[in-house]
Amino acid sequence: MDNIVILTGAGISTESGMGTFRGAGGLWENRRVEDVATPEGFARDPEMVHRFYNMRRQKAASVRPNAAHEALARLQREHPGKVTLVTQNVDALHEAGGSDSVIHMHGRLAGALCAACDHRWEAPDEMHPGFPCPACAAPHARPDVVWFGEMPYHMEEIFDALSTCTLFAAIGTSGQVYPAAGFVQEAFRAGAHTVEINLEPSAVVSDFAETRFGPATQTVPAWVDEVLGR
Repeated sequence: MDNIVILTGAGISTESGMGTFRGAGGLWENRRVEDVATPEGFARDPEMVHRFYNMRRQKAASVRPNAAHEALARLQREHPGKVTLVTQNVDALHEAGGSDSVIHMHGRLAGALCAACDHRWEAPDEMHPGFPCPACAAPHARPDVVWFGEMPYHMEEIFDALSTCTLFAAIGTSGQVYPAAGFVQEAFRAGAHTVEINLEPSAVVSDFAETRFGPATQTVPAWVDEVLGR
């Protein structure tokens, strides 16, 4: 019985209309993406960073899951073994597509985090500098997303799953961001079969035993059907 670990990246949400952080040359309002996705950028200009995440949060609320999200939810429901779904995405499209267990290693757009006491809560539609924490009242609320230079969430749980998996799939990932880009090697060391499903080869495509290329809405449902023996 396969113990499956799936990693998803921005490519699975693209067909839902969710753009990537590095779209349009990696610029946003003539600013490098690092200016809106690092602790240093937030310290320099919290108003600009909040404006960026307010826009992203509103965009995420307007899009819908696609056939790839729905296929992975079906796999979680119907596969007799364990299916651990890990995403680098900060949208909620996996949940909207029917998945009830998703590990958000880079946080969630819908979440807020207090930089003073680490309290977490559901973010309002718009946040601004000085927004108070509902737990300690400190004016240090920030988006609950993992920025460059910060440690991703749930790493112990993820590595535990990788250490026992028999099948690992990376879907819509660039293979450029670590530690996620190294998951395929962890799965390989555990003896798992590894597959990359992507629109085009990732930076670590040579680490995979199997590759499938094409739009996620076509490749992912077909792969899920095969895994489920259909």
